[in-house]
Amino acid sequence: MGLAKASAGIPRSKPTQAEAEAAVRVLIEWAGDDPNREGLIDTPERVARSYRELFSGYDVDPRDYLKRTFEEIGGYDELVVLKDIRVVSFCEHHMLPVTGRAHVGYLPSNCVVGISKLARVVHAFARRLQIQERLTAEIAEAIQDILEPQGVGVVIEAEHSCMTLRGVNTTGSLLTTSRLLGVIRDDPRTREEFLGMVRAR
Repeated sequence: MGLAKASAGIPRSKPTQAEAEAAVRVLIEWAGDDPNREGLIDTPERVARSYRELFSGYDVDPRDYLKRTFEEIGGYDELVVLKDIRVVSFCEHHMLPVTGRAHVGYLPSNCVVGISKLARVVHAFARRLQIQERLTAEIAEAIQDILEPQGVGVVIEAEHSCMTLRGVNTTGSLLTTSRLLGVIRDDPRTREEFLGMVRAR
């Protein structure tokens, strides 16, 4: 999945490294500093390189991580929950960091996926410009679509720098979002079991 998009019917190509660095120089000047002074001379290249890593989610299809599954599960039919997956994303409204934890669970039908793949799905969707509500839904729906389990649950708790570093300056506040699908949403006992596992420390 690339960045090329159609604008008024005309394909738009991804800017070059040089263009990205030039944009950073403009921002440095707009902030009131000199991009040619010693401490800043290499900053545009460093910023462009770090952004390439921080927005690497645009270069992959997160669903691909879920396509290798294991069917020899010995009759296992209980919840699978991976907690405290580190989330690093960027708010699409201010391009400031969103950091926190994701908790992902599903109730298998007839296959499971390697646990590292659940973390990779979270990371791939997170490494894009996001809002937390959409990020939560995208993770859950990808797992539901590819694995076809009986149910999926995703909970994300994150701190938004657009609130903690600027604006209302509410340091330490966390936004919690959830997306529950299938029996994890519809069956009260399964839902409570999943949420209880998420809350347990």
